[in-house]
Amino acid sequence: MRTVAVVGASLAGLSAARALRKQGYDGRLVLIGDEAHRPYDRPPLSKEFLAGRIGEADLALEADGEDLGAEWLLGVRATGLDRADRSVRLSDGRGVRADGIVIATGAAARILPGSEGLTGVHTLRTLDDARALRDELARGGRLVVIGGGFIGAEVASTACALGLDVTVIEAAPTPLAGPLGEAMGGVVSALHADHGVRLLCGVGVKGLSGERRVDAVLLEDGRSVPADTVVVGVGARPCVEWLEGSGVALDNGVTCAADGRTSLAGVVAVGDCANWYDPHTRSHRRVEHWTGALERPAAAVATLLAHGAKEPGVPRPPYFWSDQYGVRIQFVGHAAGADSVTVEEGATDERSFLAVYRRAGTPVAVLGMNQPRLFTRWRKQFTA
Repeated sequence: MRTVAVVGASLAGLSAARALRKQGYDGRLVLIGDEAHRPYDRPPLSKEFLAGRIGEADLALEADGEDLGAEWLLGVRATGLDRADRSVRLSDGRGVRADGIVIATGAAARILPGSEGLTGVHTLRTLDDARALRDELARGGRLVVIGGGFIGAEVASTACALGLDVTVIEAAPTPLAGPLGEAMGGVVSALHADHGVRLLCGVGVKGLSGERRVDAVLLEDGRSVPADTVVVGVGARPCVEWLEGSGVALDNGVTCAADGRTSLAGVVAVGDCANWYDPHTRSHRRVEHWTGALERPAAAVATLLAHGAKEPGVPRPPYFWSDQYGVRIQFVGHAAGADSVTVEEGATDERSFLAVYRRAGTPVAVLGMNQPRLFTRWRKQFTA
């Protein structure tokens, strides 16, 4: 294998490049990224960076003196994959021919239809997004966050600490019911009320009002929520349009096996765009978590270098964390399918506890709030 192209230059792509070199690949390595920035860390964008506690230099993912011996093509996006000559077509007209290809194009924030022409409406996915939102929050006033997931909750927490008047709108009856289950999702989301942030659940957004700048969020039940700034946090879509017609199977991202191999030989997928097969749940799922983007590329690269001959291993269960209102929230495993949840340390009303999810008596997931040591001991049981 003389040339490997990594399409995507964020954490997953960088992790793949590092794994290639660590596993002995010494050929030509090309990293392609649609952003002009070198790889940077995304979790702080909604927290420390948005609050102004750290700067852009603190986000850098590359270590001082790190040299991967790679060619970096930044500020250019992939527009197609020609399987006949194994070439990645780029938006500037160039093409990169490669024997092996790592797809790491990530996901893009979903936007609210009808919001495109209004200023004061933001998503938060990239460094440029965070820069623009940070400037807006410095103006103060009323912030409305549409979507009560982890990104929305972290933005609400940061804005609350900055002194803004914050409202969170969630269409589901309980925020975070998907990843945490209804009961624990309600407990975690109670942090909003604890800190004076209004949480409106079970109501959808009809649209936004304002001539040039947003001035209110219009709800489907007829209410209007005044807003000086709006953040839309309603999920992300995998960036895989460029792969249409390439022979790479697509379904909610790039369909791939537990080790990242795709339907096209010599092509693997990693990160937020990869719809991995999970043997724990016997289904495909995209894992949009920092830890997955850091750890899983090593397995995909091993498969790529072995030309698919390597037997897929069992990936670690998903792990993620969130910092909200000074509380560290950690979760590992799969809440879906659990038939019981028990609090085994601390108390939910004190916002410091550890809860274990079980199915037929077997632990399948663990949630911790301000219980880092105990959670770490439990997590080791899932990753051993």
